[in-house]
Amino acid sequence: MAPTRRGGTGGRRHVSNEIGSRLRHARARKGLTLRGLARHLGVSPSLVSQIERGRVMPSVGTLFSMANELDLVVDDLFRDEEAGARGPRGGSPSPRDAGPVQRGVHRKTIRLAEGVRWERLTPASDAEVEFLYVTYDAGAASCREDSLVRHGGKEYAFLISGRLGITIGFDEFELRPGDSISFDAQTPHRLWTIGRKPAVAIWLVLNRHSDDRAELPDTSRAPARGRAIASRPAR
Repeated sequence: MAPTRRGGTGGRRHVSNEIGSRLRHARARKGLTLRGLARHLGVSPSLVSQIERGRVMPSVGTLFSMANELDLVVDDLFRDEEAGARGPRGGSPSPRDAGPVQRGVHRKTIRLAEGVRWERLTPASDAEVEFLYVTYDAGAASCREDSLVRHGGKEYAFLISGRLGITIGFDEFELRPGDSISFDAQTPHRLWTIGRKPAVAIWLVLNRHSDDRAELPDTSRAPARGRAIASRPAR
């Protein structure tokens, strides 16, 4: 279910359909079997297989889990346009050659499960920063209510429209248009839409791979408010 796009340019944006293939190749490079990756993530091999084959889109939490486990930068999962698709023969520069400006009609987009959409706001991948235009459709959430996620780095957000709920550890917050928030992403967290309108925000994740905590075995994962918290191997 696709949220309404602002500015009337939705039909001209590029939606990635290669996430599964990129995840599969990254898993092969690390020498992980499908079952091995599923075990690290705490999900079924069937789910991993369906994601890799493009049959289903992962949730926000599952995508971050897979990217962390496979040592990927999330930006690398956005589809890059082929150089020949918009080069000298086409009469206009490709987004890769467009310099520091990211044109709105050329933003790379990932659609995730549950009505979540990310649009990259940088013209190229950045290993240190994930700078995103994020839409949570009505009823959308980043993960299940009983399965908060955490990862390295810090997150910063500014809400443009709609209402967004955020659980950070044991605390819950509601963002309204004009509100902003920042938090340590190593604290278990979850996002969800409040109300019947999509929530639209500018989101920045800084240095997501800076998690310097020791990896914890499954038995050491402590729940918050009865929720299962995904430790580093899970996001």
